Amino acid sequence: MKKLGFILVLALLTTVNSIAQEINWVTFEEALELQKKEPKKIMMDVYTNWCGPCKMLDKNTFQNKDVAAYVNKHYYAVKFNGEGNEKVTYDGRNFENTGYKPELANRRNSAHPLANYLQVDAYPTIVFFGEDAKVLTPLRGYQQPQQLELYLKLFKDNEHVNMKSQEDFNAYFEAFKPEFKS
Repeated sequence: MKKLGFILVLALLTTVNSIAQEINWVTFEEALELQKKEPKKIMMDVYTNWCGPCKMLDKNTFQNKDVAAYVNKHYYAVKFNGEGNEKVTYDGRNFENTGYKPELANRRNSAHPLANYLQVDAYPTIVFFGEDAKVLTPLRGYQQPQQLELYLKLFKDNEHVNMKSQEDFNAYFEAFKPEFKS
């Protein structure tokens, strides 16, 4: 009986822990509205349904409790399908994927015009936006938790503002001490 109780408590703690690790995703337009009330930077995960590294980013990085806690506290997090059919208004423009084909929803499809506008040319790409909703940079490729930590903190603390050269970034990179657990 004690064993069963221990197993139930362990299962409950595991469930609560996994729930606490989720990033609070919102749509891009919701993030833009939230910025007006409480300014924060935006982190946009641009993915596709067919992209293997995108699924790894979801499973290994975005499920990491340190990443989730940091993102939820300091950013508005957006998931955006770079080949989807979502209609979006950004930067005074309307974006709609008129080449989208529903039968190709889980295969390669037409690139969304917003993805092109944001200079996304590979998946996954994490696009960082400032509090003014202007693009800071697109970060291409799969990022492990500690790799993403560097950029999350770089932009959150506005360290990028003082970087004028590759050497400045290299110095930041060399001095950076990751705190997120893998």
